[in-house]
Amino acid sequence: MNQHHCGDFLYYLLSPVKASENNLLNKRLKLDYEEITPCLKEVTLVWEKMLSVPGRSKTKFDMEKIHSAIGKGVPRHHRGEIWKFLAEQYQLKHQFANKQQPKDTPYKELLKQLTSQQHAILIDLVWISFPHLVSFQSGCSLPGRTFPTHPYFSAQLGAGQLSLYNILKAYSLLDPEVGYCQGLSFVAGVLLLHMTEEEAFKMLKFLMFDMGLRKQYRPDMTILQIQMYQLSRLLHDYHRDLYNHFEAHEIGPSLYAAPWFLTMFASQFPLGFVARVFDMLFLQGSEVIFKVALSLLGSHKPLILQHESLETIVDFIKCTLPNLGLVQMEKTINQVFEMDISKQLQAYEVEYHVLQDELIDSSLNDNQRMDKLEKANSSLRKQNFDLLEELQ
Repeated sequence: MNQHHCGDFLYYLLSPVKASENNLLNKRLKLDYEEITPCLKEVTLVWEKMLSVPGRSKTKFDMEKIHSAIGKGVPRHHRGEIWKFLAEQYQLKHQFANKQQPKDTPYKELLKQLTSQQHAILIDLVWISFPHLVSFQSGCSLPGRTFPTHPYFSAQLGAGQLSLYNILKAYSLLDPEVGYCQGLSFVAGVLLLHMTEEEAFKMLKFLMFDMGLRKQYRPDMTILQIQMYQLSRLLHDYHRDLYNHFEAHEIGPSLYAAPWFLTMFASQFPLGFVARVFDMLFLQGSEVIFKVALSLLGSHKPLILQHESLETIVDFIKCTLPNLGLVQMEKTINQVFEMDISKQLQAYEVEYHVLQDELIDSSLNDNQRMDKLEKANSSLRKQNFDLLEELQ
């Protein structure tokens, strides 16, 4: 990177980044991807009618109608507005839920502050143009970090990169516990392609806090470990032969699926497919990631079973699977609409915690086990005492 560009970056660090936007040109650039479910005119009209309802943000719509419309397709030029609409519907439905929410600091105020995460964010942005130098922390190569071939993000220090920097910087300040994680740049990038910078920040905040995605980005990665266990159990129950094939070659989901969860498939799959994943994510929540993963692996089972080594299996899933064509992608999306795995996911999570407790118990010696039992008994006695006091 030459001195002129370094100077530019120093300037942007010292003041909020001004990503100059020629709206019409940028909108055309942003939506430069191939759809996998072309939206018919009558479906577009259904969406336009819903989006134009007066007082929309305070009106509960028929969820079956919304579900049907999403199944038939989402018009690309309305997609950002439709995601905002789906977020509004989710918040109306869950308005009394006790969700953890961050401080309501205005976006422009966040941009005026400095973040300890700026180095990590800048490295990702600076190296967008040099994908061969970068690898993902889970071992999965991220193609060019954040969409290097997409015209909106490909220009170094262009509007796309600078807007993305702003969003990631603001989020790291809003949520210090999570700060910045590589996968987040892809999630923010997909949002930014469909709406303005500030709207994309608000939708990222919605996905992370309201939809609960932030749990998987916490530094300890505990939730990601649980998700990998849940996916393994889904394979065991739905595609036993594939599960056995993976076990025989010592392939756990973390070898191929961690980037799927951390980037919502955006690090490896075509944008048209990713956009459809986001359509369903806004409708159904993070369960969608499991459904897409299960459908992708299940529908390509015969091809995966042909491979007989760890390297070729993982290579097929990472490199060949994402490029099998639009027809196969649409088939996957259609399958996801028919799946319901929420009860299984809950059961597998409980199972994971029970297994972890058993592992801890088996590693304790007799004295430690007695101490643990005494603490448990003491805790129960206190709970009983408190309960008696409440009853009196």
